[in-house]
Amino acid sequence: MNLVYDSAHYAIVAYPVQEGFEVVDKAASRSLFIQGSVARALRRTLDEIPDHERDEESIDAVLDTYCAGAARAIVLH
Repeated sequence: MNLVYDSAHYAIVAYPVQEGFEVVDKAASRSLFIQGSVARALRRTLDEIPDHERDEESIDAVLDTYCAGAARAIVLH
């Protein structure tokens, strides 16, 4: 597992063996695990953000769309 992105609102953890990412929405205490074609699509979407526009705000906006309605609440047992 590797932390590949960390902002005030989101973190992305890569799981290379599973070919997946866990997207953690810190503000809403929820997470989303994606793998395969969905993980590749997220990577492609982030890579397509032009360098001059690539900042925390633009990356977090993309992550907002990926987490909307699909992320699950983080529950401590």
